[in-house]
Amino acid sequence: MTICANRRQILKTLGAGAALAAVPGFVRHAAAATPLTMQAAWINDAEFAGYFAAIDEGYYKDAGLDVTYLSGGPDVIPESSIISGKADLALTTPDTTIKAIVDQGAPFKIIGAQYQKNPIGIVSLAKAPIHTPAELKGKTLAVPPVNVISVEAMLAINGIDRGDVNIVPYAYDPTPLIKGEIDASLDFTTNVPFTIEQQGEKAVSFLLYDFGYKTYNDTVVVTEDVLKDKRAELIAWLSASRRGWNDNFADPRALPPRFADTWFKGTGRTVENEIYFNIAQKPLMEHPDGIFAMDEEGMAANIETLRRIGIEATPDMFDTSLLAEVQG
Repeated sequence: MTICANRRQILKTLGAGAALAAVPGFVRHAAAATPLTMQAAWINDAEFAGYFAAIDEGYYKDAGLDVTYLSGGPDVIPESSIISGKADLALTTPDTTIKAIVDQGAPFKIIGAQYQKNPIGIVSLAKAPIHTPAELKGKTLAVPPVNVISVEAMLAINGIDRGDVNIVPYAYDPTPLIKGEIDASLDFTTNVPFTIEQQGEKAVSFLLYDFGYKTYNDTVVVTEDVLKDKRAELIAWLSASRRGWNDNFADPRALPPRFADTWFKGTGRTVENEIYFNIAQKPLMEHPDGIFAMDEEGMAANIETLRRIGIEATPDMFDTSLLAEVQG
């Protein structure tokens, strides 16, 4: 299937209207051979520190690439950027990408996984801690609407009746938790606990992943046409990006301060927040085969998890052949 096939329908389904609006803050590495554009999944923070390192250190240039980095945000749907041709690759979540493949025939392939363990988890206060799914019984849990299905699946996996947990809407603001209006929230465990601590409380958390809801996050996704036409460039990008991530994790405290007045400028978050984030995400991303690795066990776990929420993923939606050629 080519990009043109079902393009209009896919763009409509993905909400491309918002995604294709002007995205603030893109950076082009000026002196390189082959243009390649990547779409990030969120605003500039430590989640993307390895790519910032690769750009600043000239690793993409060394690999023969002229990389344009597009920042993400709440109104950006990464898959829309690649289906429209605005970007060559995007960082996405497996559930949205594979649902687009299954429901709309989107011509996507997943060629790498930044996070081996999805950082989404349940956050509560240390003075009233919730350490396991079972401890959610009888409690009020705030969940963003987009994640309710995932939480319900995690509860089912752990034998907990959905009716035993009071799930209410959440808007990515820990204030209700701090005020005691809710007992826990679904959040990025790499970031929100720091925000809570800055407001005078201690937080505890657990990952959905560690209780059966096993998905990757920030999967590297391309269209079938880009995979065919720019295979060498994608391998070069994966290799240079891994090099940047290896630099970043050599000392997770070192790079965030360097980005304070460049990549992280204007986000409203402190450098200390980004350092916390960077340290917390390191064990979630590491793999014996290197950053982006996708092994048989990990892919099978993703497929089974998605099946539990009604998304019928198959092994051919993942392509590990490029990783076999990645250096580092």
